[in-house]
Amino acid sequence: MSRYADRFTALLDACVLGGALRRNMLLSLAEAGLFRPRWSSRILDETQKAIAQITKGETDGSRQRAAIEAAFPEALVTGYELFEDKLALPDPGDNHVLAAAIGTSASVIVTDNLADFPSAVLDPHAIQAISADDFIADTIELDPSEATLALRRMRKRFKNPALDVAALVHKSEAQGLLQVANFMDKYQSFL
Repeated sequence: MSRYADRFTALLDACVLGGALRRNMLLSLAEAGLFRPRWSSRILDETQKAIAQITKGETDGSRQRAAIEAAFPEALVTGYELFEDKLALPDPGDNHVLAAAIGTSASVIVTDNLADFPSAVLDPHAIQAISADDFIADTIELDPSEATLALRRMRKRFKNPALDVAALVHKSEAQGLLQVANFMDKYQSFL
């Protein structure tokens, strides 16, 4: 395990776990020990629904969820509900996400719904909301060699369809992961 994982915890929101590319990148970097991923059962419920919606039912969201839970059994946050009623996010339906982040002492909430997590509400809890692109790019900067190896292992796992580096860069750009695509473009020979 990396020297960083013991001090950096990130709560992953369903919106970054629903899409296959973001999910695979984030979990590959976590598997490499570059950070500790956390989520709640409710986040995984939302992730499972998002996977089914994104793939129009072609991918079994429950199977994906089971794989996530099996790979990271320590990531499940429980007991966070006591914080939920005390929070005031713009969308009360997101309070459980911040409550889980507080409950696990996360440094960041990785979400692409940044407007739903204003810093005025997060700052008192020393938590920052950060986009998947920013978080992945920051994680890569933390340990570029380990991150590159993790992304390489991830790319090689893709079978249907297989992705060469250029296709992975293009797919990342198309999905708004511009910083990540830029990094991968620079280091194509290592991926």
